[in-house]
Amino acid sequence: MMNIAEFAGKDSLSRRYFMEKTARMTLGVSLSVPFLPRNFQAQEGSKGKNLIYIYLKGGMSHLDTFDAKRDGSDVMGDTKTINTKVDDLKFGEHLPKLASMADKLAVIRGMNSTNGAHEEGEYIMRRGYNKRATIVHPTMGPFAEKLLGKRNEILPDSVIIGESTSNAGWLEPALSPLPIADPAGGVPNSSITTDQERFDRRMKMAQKLGQNFIGKYKYTGPESYVEYYEQATKLLKSEELKAFDISSENSTAYGSEKLGQGCLLARKLVENGVRVVEVVSGGWDMHIGLKESLANRVPVVDQAVSALLKDLEERGLLDSTIVAIGTEFGRTPDFNINSGRDHFPAAYSCVIAGGGVKGGTAYSETDGNGKKVKGPQVRPEDFLATIGHGLGIDTEEVVYSATQRPFTFGGKGKPIKELFA
Repeated sequence: MMNIAEFAGKDSLSRRYFMEKTARMTLGVSLSVPFLPRNFQAQEGSKGKNLIYIYLKGGMSHLDTFDAKRDGSDVMGDTKTINTKVDDLKFGEHLPKLASMADKLAVIRGMNSTNGAHEEGEYIMRRGYNKRATIVHPTMGPFAEKLLGKRNEILPDSVIIGESTSNAGWLEPALSPLPIADPAGGVPNSSITTDQERFDRRMKMAQKLGQNFIGKYKYTGPESYVEYYEQATKLLKSEELKAFDISSENSTAYGSEKLGQGCLLARKLVENGVRVVEVVSGGWDMHIGLKESLANRVPVVDQAVSALLKDLEERGLLDSTIVAIGTEFGRTPDFNINSGRDHFPAAYSCVIAGGGVKGGTAYSETDGNGKKVKGPQVRPEDFLATIGHGLGIDTEEVVYSATQRPFTFGGKGKPIKELFA
């Protein structure tokens, strides 16, 4: 069996194999990372400058939330239908606060996906591409930064709240969102546990190792990691770190749940210049005891999102901030033997507001049972492309990976331009 070192002096493919294996073993990186110039600009006329994407993991039931049918019908089960501020919009009973703000919401009731499993469904709803074994696609934050350029010198351009890890997919590691697992806990590991001199010495050593690797193997992968660590170090030493502290904020309106605290932190981050914030909340896979599960989860969303919209508006940020609610699929119109609803990708609902979105809008519709999309079908790619369009991104602009594969924001989705004023 040939030793890995023997590949170093052979043909270009063998040298690439050697470099990739060495990088993976020593630095934890892969040669699939491209480093392309950031020379794209936001399209003129777009109002959206920021994005807060609230992602509900598990599959939110459309019938019990934003696509309620006739009150008392069999398909609604125990959930009552309530009127909203807009005549054509009916919501489930657990959304009274958002019902009173329906004139600010565009509800997309024609969502349709072919992904009926959680992991695959979530993947495409957050990245715009189907999950593949050979590549990891970036979420919206890194892609927006690639296309629009870096906004902040110290603060990250994108943050994910509710998860402890993140990555930039095939994009540069330096574009990776900052993960915040607990919104009330601020940036994790933000206290330097050694003296400053020793910390600086260790960072210089890490940078030197990265630069040595770049110089020897002509591979720039570690350079982006060095940049990422440099950004993190600047943040740790900066007053900007306070942007992640919500302890002094009045959180009563948002509620004490992690989703509410996450929305509060998202507002504060956007206010301080962070472009894209994802707030991820679980607990929506309701196969058992739907009535009780809805009563526990939906009011949390109602309180958190209504408080967020009101807060953004009062601070003059709603016109420039897109607020979106997504989920991987809907739930079946029929109830199972456990009084729950199962996975249903054929029809579901998502919501978008702010950032120039025309509120009081219901885009597309489902039939009387919430089973089939009657109007235009909106794929996950279309939903993300719509968000990208609202941010001023040219969703047809192609970015090539290191392997020269072409990618666009939102996959090949078509933005719903009529949702914007």
